[in-house]
Amino acid sequence: MIISIASGKGGTGKTTIATNLAVSLEDEAQILDCDVEEPNAHLFLNPLMDKTEAITTPVPEIDKDKCNLCGKCAEICQFKAIVVIAKTVLTFHELCHSCGGCMEVCPENAITEVGRELGTLQVGHRENLKFADGKLRVGEAMAPPLIKKVRSRIDPDRIAIIDAPPGTSCPVITAMADTDFVLLVTEPTPFGLHDLKLAVGAVKILGIPAGLVINRSDMGDDKVREYAKSVDLPILMEIPFDRKIAEAYSRGELLVDVMPEFKENFIKLYKRIAQIVNA
Repeated sequence: MIISIASGKGGTGKTTIATNLAVSLEDEAQILDCDVEEPNAHLFLNPLMDKTEAITTPVPEIDKDKCNLCGKCAEICQFKAIVVIAKTVLTFHELCHSCGGCMEVCPENAITEVGRELGTLQVGHRENLKFADGKLRVGEAMAPPLIKKVRSRIDPDRIAIIDAPPGTSCPVITAMADTDFVLLVTEPTPFGLHDLKLAVGAVKILGIPAGLVINRSDMGDDKVREYAKSVDLPILMEIPFDRKIAEAYSRGELLVDVMPEFKENFIKLYKRIAQIVNA
């Protein structure tokens, strides 16, 4: 089973849920941190890294001796990653989406591909829990290819828990797509409700069953609960606002280590997810 932990905004406790759920299912699970712009699951898990590799994406390189400046490559590129100016062909690799269309239409076979580094992929473990994450290169905007590389490490024999990026943009969709369940995390505030609605809209488009965790549940008001009921989004867990939890988070400690009684709650959370998926 693949479970994606997502939220419409940052700071709701998404990584807290992902890491504690993974540790609670340690012998059966793996966690994949797909929040590649700012991965932080490792801060709580302290995994031993077994492998680190640079991840690249193919981008065009022009052989100027073969190029006849026909401009067909520029015409097909919807992202303006190639332009023909006077007697020069310019490539902008940061804009390239690596579709390969420019190579297909070049009549002179003047375009080949080279690798452009996106970031790094790390694979490791925390005792029996498998771990993987990606870290996007500073200044890089193309997160989806790196997220796909992290997801390629999914072990089909384990429960895969994906810590998705916050928001509802392309990186989030890449992390959530083709998963069995999306567990949304929010807080009972106006901002939490607003962004939860956006996240629910994205999940519905993908057609993936979903449930909700309300973090800091005894703050704010009941509007999040009312909205969840109105859209048939089951509330699977509530975590109260507790100073002890906040202090543990600030020290990079897991909730299930500081308050062991929560481990059973996370196991029950997984069982409820499994019931929904298998219904």
